[in-house]
Amino acid sequence: MSAKFSIRRLRFVALFVLSTTLFILYRFYYYETHIEFAFYSRDWIHQEILPTEPLAGCFGPSRVSPKYNVSEAVYGPKKTEVQAGLLLKMGLDCYDLAGTIRSDGSTRIPDVHIPGDERIQYHTYWRVDLAAFGPRQEYMLKSFFATQNIHTSRLILWSNGDLSSNEILAGYVERYPDAFALKIVNIPALAVGTELEGSELLRRKDEKAWVDGDLIRLLLLWNYGGVWIDMDSLLTRDLDPLLEHEFVTQWDCYDKVYQPFNGALMRFRQHSPYICEAFHIMATGTAPRADSTDWGSTLYFKLWRRVVVGSIPPFKILPFCFSDGRACRLDNRLPDPFVADDAKGKWTMGLGMEEGGPLDKALGNVFGLHLHNQWDKAFPKDGWVDRLLLKRYDKKLSS
Repeated sequence: MSAKFSIRRLRFVALFVLSTTLFILYRFYYYETHIEFAFYSRDWIHQEILPTEPLAGCFGPSRVSPKYNVSEAVYGPKKTEVQAGLLLKMGLDCYDLAGTIRSDGSTRIPDVHIPGDERIQYHTYWRVDLAAFGPRQEYMLKSFFATQNIHTSRLILWSNGDLSSNEILAGYVERYPDAFALKIVNIPALAVGTELEGSELLRRKDEKAWVDGDLIRLLLLWNYGGVWIDMDSLLTRDLDPLLEHEFVTQWDCYDKVYQPFNGALMRFRQHSPYICEAFHIMATGTAPRADSTDWGSTLYFKLWRRVVVGSIPPFKILPFCFSDGRACRLDNRLPDPFVADDAKGKWTMGLGMEEGGPLDKALGNVFGLHLHNQWDKAFPKDGWVDRLLLKRYDKKLSS
């Protein structure tokens, strides 16, 4: 009886495993499977996310800076629409939408020389105590000067230490004296006149430069206006058509429930009331955790909800692929920048990766590529990043 029972048991197990396997294969063949797990503390959600406190009054006529024109910036007509109203998960919809936002196709050279301080300011930041600035970091600079208008723009590389002796950077300062500058960030000075002035919160930082990086980008945009670009980015086209808007970016195509926004590429005008309201949230809310996005994605989400509750039109949210085409599904995200090209030279949906092909066109539609701090990884020789971006930067800068 025992032997027969064991045989029956084994047959049952084998049949169960076989049927389960066939069922799974059937489901995968006929259905797309989407699984994503995220765990959030219920206490954190109820304390930090769900409440919407009143605005601080930064949009009030008596509080708005003379340097900020509410009628133009918030309520004025715009030439382009940068939001889709959809998640843009299907095919190349996101890349095609980016392609609808066009410039006039020519580099505008002003009739008179524009001093550096009067140009559109682009800000980025490098922590000298975390890593040296070398050729890998230089790619971001190359991408800027190969794609942006050097007659009307200026890139400022901010740091927490002196970078003037760096040979790579000294070369750019010499070549682009009005379009490039090195500056040391002074957080307490930048916070003067804001709700964070004199606060102990200004001392916050972490080993990943997340908390202090999120603070610095807001302080710089408040003081100078312009565009923030994370150092771990490569620009692919002129950002000018976007600059009539104030914006952050979508974190990914899935719209994370409690962290939907990213500040790797963001644009706000000088003394923007949006940033003033952000400072109020920072000054009165819970202190940020180390290595967190509390002053990044979470802060932008709180800010967006508060301005909507306050009947103020919110800042724009650029779709994910505009600056981070890797942040979506396997079937429509950009190829891994650090992996050699597919042996057949194919991207998603069998589309080509050749020069002038579908991938090349998609890169020409979007505005940048966010690399997510993968500084220790190299771009494969003759891979798509090398062929379609880096070599073109070098060609443009050598002309």
